Amino acid sequence: MKIKLRNEEVNKLLDIETPEFPKYVAPLLNLANQYAQGTRPKVVGQMSELIQHFTGRTFGEWEKWYTKQKPEAIRNATEKILKTVETLKTAISQVDRPMVEKWVRDLVVLKTFAGLRFQKAILKKGADIKKTGYRLAEPEEEKIGIDGYIGETPVSIKPDTYKAKAGLPEKIPTQMITYLKVKGGVEVDYGEIL
Repeated sequence: MKIKLRNEEVNKLLDIETPEFPKYVAPLLNLANQYAQGTRPKVVGQMSELIQHFTGRTFGEWEKWYTKQKPEAIRNATEKILKTVETLKTAISQVDRPMVEKWVRDLVVLKTFAGLRFQKAILKKGADIKKTGYRLAEPEEEKIGIDGYIGETPVSIKPDTYKAKAGLPEKIPTQMITYLKVKGGVEVDYGEIL
């Protein structure tokens, strides 16, 4: 038998208070913390390691022990997060209908197109570097694993994780270009093509 314990129930079973926050406040604070990195180990300590050294049993004992080990941690984390909250307040005060519409267009239209068509950009960049032409594959070529051509060379464009799937029965009769999506773009490995 499987039973799901909600966080509130776990807290109740462990005699831990469950703080209440107004709607949207907890996710906003979580976002601010992500930007501020206020609860990283360098600020609040490596929690998984600290709990190993804790010999008490109750939440009250844990809180007392932790604040003795890291007396400035809560204050330091709060300051980092609060500074980011102030920055977010300034940013949100600038949000109006045209800005939201611009953001939605960027996400729905521009990023979708770029995300779905970035193979063309990979081919074009490779062709630019080789000072040759490129083209996307025709449907019949796609059926055999060709995504496009750089010059006369047929290429297949796959995510970096594809290389780890060594047991795949698929044999692609082309040069392989792999990519890894990274913050702000894509990192492309043209392999032997360039």
